[in-house]
Amino acid sequence: MTTLIVQGEQLTLEAAQALATELAGELIDKSLYFIIETTQEVSREQVQVLRQRYTFDVNVIPAHFSVEKAALLVTDMDSTLITIECVDEIADFIGAKPQVAAITESAMRGEIDFETSLCQRVSLLKGLDVNVLDKVYQQRLDLNPGAKTLLKGLKERGIKTALVSGGFTFFTERLKKELDLDYTMANVLEEQHGQLTGKVVGDICGAQAKADFLLAHCQKLSISPSQVIAMGDGANDLLMMHEAGLSVAYHAKPKVQTEASTVINHNGLDGVLAILQHDFI
Repeated sequence: MTTLIVQGEQLTLEAAQALATELAGELIDKSLYFIIETTQEVSREQVQVLRQRYTFDVNVIPAHFSVEKAALLVTDMDSTLITIECVDEIADFIGAKPQVAAITESAMRGEIDFETSLCQRVSLLKGLDVNVLDKVYQQRLDLNPGAKTLLKGLKERGIKTALVSGGFTFFTERLKKELDLDYTMANVLEEQHGQLTGKVVGDICGAQAKADFLLAHCQKLSISPSQVIAMGDGANDLLMMHEAGLSVAYHAKPKVQTEASTVINHNGLDGVLAILQHDFI
């Protein structure tokens, strides 16, 4: 049995019915999304073709992932939970946003390794007043659509939440408090005399660190990685996404969409609740 979830603003009952017929499946109308149950095996390649045909999200629940046993969401921050890349916005205050954003984009596509890219970007922030960080948080940082609905739905189901970021603790710790998240991990910007030094304190939170964080919290919570949902948009999220029972590429780079088990391109973050077949939305 294969379970598909279809959802999106442009999804119609007629389109859902046609897809169910094509797959010889049973259509279940959940009001804001549809479930299609079919005895056919639907391959990753078939799903990718369907995504190209339709202007709504089509996802298959991995056979090894049990929706009922989901226990932890580990999500990226920049361009996933929030709308911005924080380092790019910080750099804007010294006129270096285009240069920093170009490095960010290259790293998210997987063209250069994340650790190298972060050191390059942070070095350009040397001498910047630390008060700029608060300005970015207050004036430019917004949650992506559906974020609060997603977090409320997860809390209702008793699913823990973790924010793990290649960005900075200045932002993750504030979001943890504001959104009542359970766990966070990110990079620490070094500062001296009220200014950024252009360096990161300690080890860099990159791709491997994110994966290690996920596995460590599975041990902490006495759960299996198969019970984890990992969500991100960039290449540095892939290692942790590969460890999880369910990976979600949220408006992600092509490489991430190709490798993730599920993809959200036409919905907000609350689309994750539909993938979990949560009737809250």
